[in-house]
Amino acid sequence: MTRRTPTGAAVLQPQITTSITEAVLDELAEQGFARMSMESVARRAGVGKSALYRRWSSKQDMAMAVIAEFSVAQAPNPDTGSLRGDLRASIDALLTWLTHPRFSRILPDLIAETARTPALADVVATMIGTPRRARGAEILARAIHRGELPADLDQELALDLIAAPIYWRLSVRSSTTDPTYPDTLTEMLLRALGAASR
Repeated sequence: MTRRTPTGAAVLQPQITTSITEAVLDELAEQGFARMSMESVARRAGVGKSALYRRWSSKQDMAMAVIAEFSVAQAPNPDTGSLRGDLRASIDALLTWLTHPRFSRILPDLIAETARTPALADVVATMIGTPRRARGAEILARAIHRGELPADLDQELALDLIAAPIYWRLSVRSSTTDPTYPDTLTEMLLRALGAASR
């Protein structure tokens, strides 16, 4: 006897997931993590709360999954054949990520929340920081293999050095960049990292 799928069984429809994801990003950008609720996301997405709970068990799980999916997808792993090219592509990607109309409003709030909630900070580090840094580490490893960077390079410090100037300028100083900024920063990073002249 063939068994039928029980009536009402959860079937996750991709278009509904997309609508919810967009609603989460909008709510985070407009309301912030603390004020966002499952109810407000469901209302904005035009779905019932059950559609959210079929995908995530809590507001935090939902928010972190959506932010992580967006952020990790924005982390490039270019292989242009040179450290200069890889750094330049990475800088472009960082600028795109940090100037995204919604994410540029989400990030300051998220950082403030992680300062108040250590458990949330751990989740952000695991779901966003670690995978993004892993992609950056691959760029450095390839450069070391090609002989462009010293084998004893402090990779953790190097990863901080690559991202920090852009974050500081855009998110802390609320400043802007001009068209020459990516190239200027690329050359400065090559010198700071001790890249071999090629």
